[in-house]
Amino acid sequence: MPQDRERPDACPGAVDVHRAADGGLARVRVPGGTLTAARFDVVRQAALELGDGWIELTSRANLQIRGLAPGAEHELGARLRDAGLLPSATHERMRNTVAAPLEDNQDLVDAVDAALCRVPELAELPGRFLVTVGESVSGLGGDIGLVGDALFLAGRDSGLRVTDPVAAVVAAAREFQAVRGTAWRLSEVDGGVRKITAALGRPGPDRIAPAVIPVAPGPHGDRLVAGVPLGRLDARLLAGTPVRVTPWRSLVLPAGADASGLFTDPASPWHGVTACAGRPGCAKSLTDVRADVVRWINTPHRGRVHWSGCARRCGRPPGDVVEFVATGDGYEEIR
Repeated sequence: MPQDRERPDACPGAVDVHRAADGGLARVRVPGGTLTAARFDVVRQAALELGDGWIELTSRANLQIRGLAPGAEHELGARLRDAGLLPSATHERMRNTVAAPLEDNQDLVDAVDAALCRVPELAELPGRFLVTVGESVSGLGGDIGLVGDALFLAGRDSGLRVTDPVAAVVAAAREFQAVRGTAWRLSEVDGGVRKITAALGRPGPDRIAPAVIPVAPGPHGDRLVAGVPLGRLDARLLAGTPVRVTPWRSLVLPAGADASGLFTDPASPWHGVTACAGRPGCAKSLTDVRADVVRWINTPHRGRVHWSGCARRCGRPPGDVVEFVATGDGYEEIR
């Protein structure tokens, strides 16, 4: 369905921060989710020295630092630039690429990210723009996606097969920017997928079904997947450790890494439980959501559960989720 947005999206950046109730909120884009130990330490130290001491993991495998004092975003930006985490000030907010975290795809992600940043007009893409790389994340609703040689558009296989995936993503992004008007997502543009497909080539008959395949906590060969309770990581943890952030608010660590404060058992009650920021960080929230979840967490439950502090239901993951939405007089359960 086409939508006309009367204002630009308000997605925060690393320097253009959102003024939340608890201070500045900065979002550090990490295309593909991979951070060397040195780069992750830069983010950790920034959270400890400039923010509230915590790092939030987002559903797009990015990182957020909260509680920034006015003006602290300038020091944060300088640190990130020095570490190579802010390669383009103009394109910073559109650098959203989610990758299948156990696939060998970071080189492809880096090539796509660099190519997109080299196109001046793509700086105007909205902060909601999303690229996906890999089968297990193909169902996360990316505007543009790659699964092998298949090009996905608006979260579905377009039928196009590409020989140069980097060039194909750039071409599709340019077409999206040309036709989107004021829309934030390709799925909002009337006939958008058809227009891009027609511009790029002739689709074939076969289609790959989009998939969302979360990575379970625990060992995976020479790697360890560790869940982060409610996606909120104590920035004192994992010093000197390389990480890969997943869109399921977990971290891929080297086998043998110290996972203290995290969970590595898929039977953990924290597995599959998410929540919005709640009070005191969000002025619109009706309650301290995270504290409510802590009191509830040992209640028997199954499947994925999301808690929201108001009817906006921010942060709800895609798919089948049991929701608890604050009403001001408790929570309404939505199935």
